[in-house]
Amino acid sequence: MEAVSAAFSPDGLLSAAEPAFTPRAGQTAMARAVAAAIEDGEVLVVEAGTGVGKTYAYLVPALLSGQRVLVSTATKALQDQLFARDLPRLVHGLGLPLRMARLKGRSSYLCLERLERVRQGRGAPQDPQVLRAVADVERWARTTRSGDLAELPALDERSPVVPLVTSTKDNCLGSGCAHWQGCHVNQARQQALQADVVVINHHLLFADLDVRDSGMARLLPSTGVVVVDEAHQLNDIGVQFAGQALSSQQLIGYARDALRVTQEHARGMADWLVLCATLEQAVRELRLQAGKPPVGGRIPWQAVTPLGLDAQRWRAALVRLGQSLRSLLTPLAGTEAMAADLQRLYERGAGLLAALARFAAAADEDCVRWLELGSQHLRMLESPLSIAAVMQERLLQRGLEGEGAEQQPRKAWIFTSATLGSDAQLSWFTEPCGLREARLLRVDSPFDYHEQAGVYVPQPFATAGSAQHSQQVARLVLDAAQRLGGRTLVLTTTLKALHAISEALRAALGLFADLDVLVQGEAPKLALIQRFMAAGAARSQRGSILVASATFWEGVDLPGDVLQLVVIDKLPFPPPDDPLVEARCRRLEGVGRAGFHDYMLPEAAMALKQGAGRLIRSETDRGVLVICDPRLMTMAYGAELLAALPPMRLLAGQGEFEQALDGLARPAAPG
Repeated sequence: MEAVSAAFSPDGLLSAAEPAFTPRAGQTAMARAVAAAIEDGEVLVVEAGTGVGKTYAYLVPALLSGQRVLVSTATKALQDQLFARDLPRLVHGLGLPLRMARLKGRSSYLCLERLERVRQGRGAPQDPQVLRAVADVERWARTTRSGDLAELPALDERSPVVPLVTSTKDNCLGSGCAHWQGCHVNQARQQALQADVVVINHHLLFADLDVRDSGMARLLPSTGVVVVDEAHQLNDIGVQFAGQALSSQQLIGYARDALRVTQEHARGMADWLVLCATLEQAVRELRLQAGKPPVGGRIPWQAVTPLGLDAQRWRAALVRLGQSLRSLLTPLAGTEAMAADLQRLYERGAGLLAALARFAAAADEDCVRWLELGSQHLRMLESPLSIAAVMQERLLQRGLEGEGAEQQPRKAWIFTSATLGSDAQLSWFTEPCGLREARLLRVDSPFDYHEQAGVYVPQPFATAGSAQHSQQVARLVLDAAQRLGGRTLVLTTTLKALHAISEALRAALGLFADLDVLVQGEAPKLALIQRFMAAGAARSQRGSILVASATFWEGVDLPGDVLQLVVIDKLPFPPPDDPLVEARCRRLEGVGRAGFHDYMLPEAAMALKQGAGRLIRSETDRGVLVICDPRLMTMAYGAELLAALPPMRLLAGQGEFEQALDGLARPAAPG
């Protein structure tokens, strides 16, 4: 504890390692709380406001503890930042001889076997643009040591090239692969097993549970300290892994892989072509029975049949699908000993059949089930309503313990984020994650929000969701951004609003305007952010308006004058027709609580807080937050949502708003 306090003192190790380091009371308080939790082997939940410096506040006591440390983040971006920047600085500054490793899921690493298949023309794409991207990957593959696709910034993670050159749990050949010794995934895992500090992401944290429960070798080393950063995303990510999913893409992909493998290893032992074609046809018939995709693409599935579908026809299509899959597995069972590929194919098919059988039966009471429909595909999904049971029974209790764990000190768990709740118990986070008994700490931001930022709610304004609303938002954005020379981020709650606002802005500006409209989805996220920052770095250049949704509400760091205006189109309530939202509200109402007040409102408050957090990122930032939803001022719950925001000054009307914009347009005085 004393070593931790000394490190954060004015003349401590941090001041020597970081020339710009300034002691902050909140950061030191958090570091001491983390150190105490590590000493006692306890669970600590910390909400640390923007600017506290939570990364160093948890890393310093964790590194000084002498125990093996695991840090989990929600995004690969923060994972890369920790591993490439923050950890090396601290390890060097603290003078600690620690080995560090970064571990991602297998979809982040180049698969040499899959790349060779494409090179040989097996499953090679026909699109010239995709072929050029594959050629870029081939050139990079000759020199890379890690195989991490993040080394290729021009390769978007949504690119069709990624599944061609990476493996999945289903198509990995395992120890029978010719490239097993040089496999980048295996090498990354080995480095993690030998490291003192391992940086992973939440997806991998939960995926590791499945790996260990299935009897496979453990992916991650036993650790004494586990830090979960960006913990506000933990429940949503955990629910995905704790649930079940079965898609038409999985089944059709299995049929095609089965045809390829059986033709190679078991030709003539069954009519594989007919069996695989029958399975594909059964998948297509099931998709046809689901009908047209609804708005939002999700159909609730409370009973045995998805809502609104013909029960008899749906059941018959499910049965035919199960029969066709079983018909393929029957002859496969007799070929398992002939080749490892055939054995893996049979095991994979048996898993798909078990998942199909689960969806043919009624869902468990504590789960929610729904059907996702695209124009050609479907996904059957089932999830628990929270991860409380998973956290208590599978993660916190057994944690990452392995052989020899009984000689290890009790594991400490640190959960931290800038937004974890609006009440003293941080219930929004602790309740669904099963952490009610954890130690709690709230550390306020050191920023002077009242002086640095204002919040404006325009009134009167079009009703949120109306046909006029997006057009009115676009007009407000256009006028404000022209005053500022760009420097504007528009956060929308729906993709429909994103397209409507961006199209209205472009139509109003024309081709030769002095403002550029950047739109999420038209380029990779990192590329959009870089273009936005470059435009804001010099006031003489063409300014930018960035219109975005979803992932841009958090994890976007634009300090300084490059961003001065954040506009939120409407209050970010969860969609009431979402099956998971409906089920959580029903569960609360079943025990006498209010679905809107106890679930919908806290969700909106946390999302609003995340979006507002994009504006002020340093002690010298200045800006204005605009929320284009009059309900914030007219509805009784508006006061609760306003209270969740950072304590910015409230701009009383359009005059004060324009005055604030004019003040931002003038460069800040030195110092």
